[in-house]
Amino acid sequence: MRVILSIEALEPRLSGIGRYSWELAQRIGQAPDMSSLRFYRNGEWIEDPASLLVEPVPRKRRNKVHRWIRKRTGWARDLQNASVMRSHLFHGPNYFLPPAGEGGVITIHDLSVFRYPETHPEERLRQFERYFRLSVERAAHFITDSETTRAEVADFLSLDLSRVTAVPLAASTAFHPRDADQVGSTLSRYGLAYQGYALCVSTVEPRKRITELLRAWQALPPTIRARWPLMVTGGAGWLSDSVRDLMDKGARQGWVRYLGFVPEEDLPLLYAGAALFVYPSVYEGFGLPPVEAMASGIPAVVADASCLPEVTGGAAMLVRPEDVDGFARHLEQALTDGQWRMQAQQAGLVVARGYSWDRCAQETVDLYRRID
Repeated sequence: MRVILSIEALEPRLSGIGRYSWELAQRIGQAPDMSSLRFYRNGEWIEDPASLLVEPVPRKRRNKVHRWIRKRTGWARDLQNASVMRSHLFHGPNYFLPPAGEGGVITIHDLSVFRYPETHPEERLRQFERYFRLSVERAAHFITDSETTRAEVADFLSLDLSRVTAVPLAASTAFHPRDADQVGSTLSRYGLAYQGYALCVSTVEPRKRITELLRAWQALPPTIRARWPLMVTGGAGWLSDSVRDLMDKGARQGWVRYLGFVPEEDLPLLYAGAALFVYPSVYEGFGLPPVEAMASGIPAVVADASCLPEVTGGAAMLVRPEDVDGFARHLEQALTDGQWRMQAQQAGLVVARGYSWDRCAQETVDLYRRID
């Protein structure tokens, strides 16, 4: 079996797709019948994918989809040996296939560009409109992160379900329960106390419903907000004036802090030290943060939308973020109901153990074999 994996999503600050690409890059080469595994990025062969995680990436090669789509004048022309492309199965884990990747596999993580276009920049919308369909036409098979997204993609692209396979993602083994002593020094650097805060790990953009989360937290009783302030960490995304104003107001009153992008080594400790994890996004292809929270032994509250009920497997409390008053009532229960919290912790650990990156890689390789 001969495979090329595109790794344009790898960079020092891994996105969700970057994490997926990295986990595959580390594992698929271990298949006993893998005779050749090559890594491709923006018209070049990459010998050591790990180098992309630690070395500064030149601006012209950042892991934005449009950086490498601009090389559309001919991916194969940029290769010193285009025959390699023709002799290997090409996997594009980030929505796209180059012309030389005809008959390959693409992973479609979600359809947010089409379902929620208002949450994406105009340039990205134009790029998907022009090049996504071309990649779909080239692909022999498609991977999604969940069964919910599998059905959605098949319907949206008018594909037979047999051409789409759901391969679940997973939390890293770095996410696991920890006691106060194990996280204390890290939490102290952020001015946090063990079990003394709630956590939301999410890009701040409209479909993540951060505005609704802030309004619901503001509606909590003052004693609850004071005991468990909300920490929001992740990329700024569309940090609109309304969200920024509400963040600033909450920060002045002491019930919310925006931590921004947290170093990868700190994030598992922030999860493990939280009293509650909240994820009100109304559209996801998988929703990795709730799985990371469950793997950390933290009760989770997630939106009753998209694939999140499937992925959390009955272990999380489901809410409708648009119902701010109802959202606030559920948050108060999730913070104060000891019986529910214990049940959610135990159930979450079981659900999270059902996912693994080894399983993800193995099922991906099995798919390669079927279509190679």
